[in-house]
Amino acid sequence: MAETDLYNLEFLSLVAKITQEIDNHTGLSDKTLAEFVISLHDQSKTLAEFKGKLQEVGANFPESFVENVDRLILTLHPKHKKKSTGKENGAVDGPGLDELDKKKRMFPGLALKDQEWDPGAPKDAIMKEVDDMMSQLEGAAKRARPRTPEDDRAPKRPRRSRSRSPPPPPRRRSPSPSRGRGYDGRRGRGGGRQLDDRPVLYKIYDGRVNGLKEFGAFVQLEGVAGRVEGMVHVSNIQQGARANSPADLLSRGQSVKVKVMSVAGNRVGLSMKDVDQATGRDLTPHLRIKSEAELAAEEERRAAHGANAVPLNSRGVKEEVVRSAKRLTSPERWEIKQLISSGALDASEYPDLDEDFGNPAATAEVEEELDVEVREEEPAFLAGQTKKTLELSPVKIVKAPDGSLNRAALAGAALAKERRELRQQEANEQADSEARDFSAPWLDPMAKDSDRVFAQDLRRELRGQKAGEQPKWKEATFNKATTFGEITSLSIQEQRKSLPIYKLRDPLLKAIREHPVLIVVGDTGSGKTTQMTQYLAEEGFADKGRIGCTQPRRVAAMSVAKRVAEEVGCRLGQEVGYTIRFEDCTSPETRIKYMTDGMLQRESLIDPDLSQYSVIMLDEAHERTIATDVLFGLLKSNQAST
Repeated sequence: MAETDLYNLEFLSLVAKITQEIDNHTGLSDKTLAEFVISLHDQSKTLAEFKGKLQEVGANFPESFVENVDRLILTLHPKHKKKSTGKENGAVDGPGLDELDKKKRMFPGLALKDQEWDPGAPKDAIMKEVDDMMSQLEGAAKRARPRTPEDDRAPKRPRRSRSRSPPPPPRRRSPSPSRGRGYDGRRGRGGGRQLDDRPVLYKIYDGRVNGLKEFGAFVQLEGVAGRVEGMVHVSNIQQGARANSPADLLSRGQSVKVKVMSVAGNRVGLSMKDVDQATGRDLTPHLRIKSEAELAAEEERRAAHGANAVPLNSRGVKEEVVRSAKRLTSPERWEIKQLISSGALDASEYPDLDEDFGNPAATAEVEEELDVEVREEEPAFLAGQTKKTLELSPVKIVKAPDGSLNRAALAGAALAKERRELRQQEANEQADSEARDFSAPWLDPMAKDSDRVFAQDLRRELRGQKAGEQPKWKEATFNKATTFGEITSLSIQEQRKSLPIYKLRDPLLKAIREHPVLIVVGDTGSGKTTQMTQYLAEEGFADKGRIGCTQPRRVAAMSVAKRVAEEVGCRLGQEVGYTIRFEDCTSPETRIKYMTDGMLQRESLIDPDLSQYSVIMLDEAHERTIATDVLFGLLKSNQAST
């Protein structure tokens, strides 16, 4: 039982591996498909037969993928590991496989036939590549470890071998082409161009794009010993405009021409916009490689002056008063660069302009005293728009004893007090008018508890009854026949047909078809807001786009959308929905959409054509809100353009 479980476990491992390979190649992670491929392999004796079965079922996999799957099955399948194991576990073997063919399929590299050595084969090109590679390695080794005089004087000791076998004969190398007298082990693949030990500032190199990032591209330089990479920032790829992404202009492996703009340790800054990519011409000739004479003159100038550009005292040299050179500030350097770019200034007038950027001391920030004058006056064209005007003081409440509101409040309070005292006096008079002996029930031992009351309690009870009575005007106004709202037992469809607009349904739809702009005027409650959108949807206008209806208030948009959803017979947010600020109750199925006029104005900023709507209704337009008036202008300009 344990051996059977082990067999099943190894088979599940094989299925998982084949599933992973199929997922990596096709993106389908299906174990059933992997078991089907293993079953086809079990039915095949050779690799060619396995490929044919895959092609018969429509699996046009590449040969490399099929060979990899075949090798995995032969290696991991438990029945191919040990013949005895498969028989003991009761596994059903597939067609018999030749052991030699199985090894060829498992180790295709070892199964290749040896090639006979052909002495006539050209080896010059091969040895040339080998020599180039060795020269690059030698150049990298020289840079990593400079030779010292002790190394030159140290005698080389012969290396002793611990093996007793005789040393192998020296390898015979085919004659390579002549390298010339000036060969120093630093040649590129071109064969005739001398390689630089390190990138030279302001020199133009050929390169190849190795990687692309969002901020720039990495370019490998050709013509420099070893592998040297530099970065071309996205702003230095093309001239005139900045690219959004390097991938829009470059691709991996593309050959480009770059100019070295900065070298700081192992970081190399490159630029493509300073080089003509077609001809390799330098577009910024003022940034060029200094000649040997210029370098020597600069070295002498540095040796003859101190740190502050003051000449050192020397015999036979007349002392001159030289002031310290003033370092340019960052705004001044930027202004000068802009003037040079525009052609107003010559770059030769400021030879040390770029040295300031590379000098760490020059980039240090210097505190400068700046005087900023602020005017508190408000300009005429910004009257009422500035922060000073908008931040008004809170409204001051001033009590006016002689004002009309104060007089009305005092008169109302006095009248209420007078009426309250009058009602209390009437209640007391009514209680006193009743001729009743309050002492008799207390003296009668057979009297009921309800008869034993005090005069004060009786007055309080009568006063409560008086307060609970409604005035005659209130009884006449709010009686049992008074109703708040219309109470009806009609169905929703009968209610829709009872509205006044139902009689004008067909004329309205005809007018909408004939006129692109239509003004509908009707009394409140006639059904303009709730019924016209449904008429348009029933007529097929919602098939071309949504039917939009604006409301000036948020509560109106929500309540109307809820009522229309009940009449249509759907959930709010499906066929009928609404959109207000901070709340969107719509879906892709929404056909009738109620919204505030501000939301439609916001949508017009994103989609000026309002392409998702087939009909737009501006409800309550007579209120003339700012958003409604703006929407009138936007819709009019949109209609004029279409």
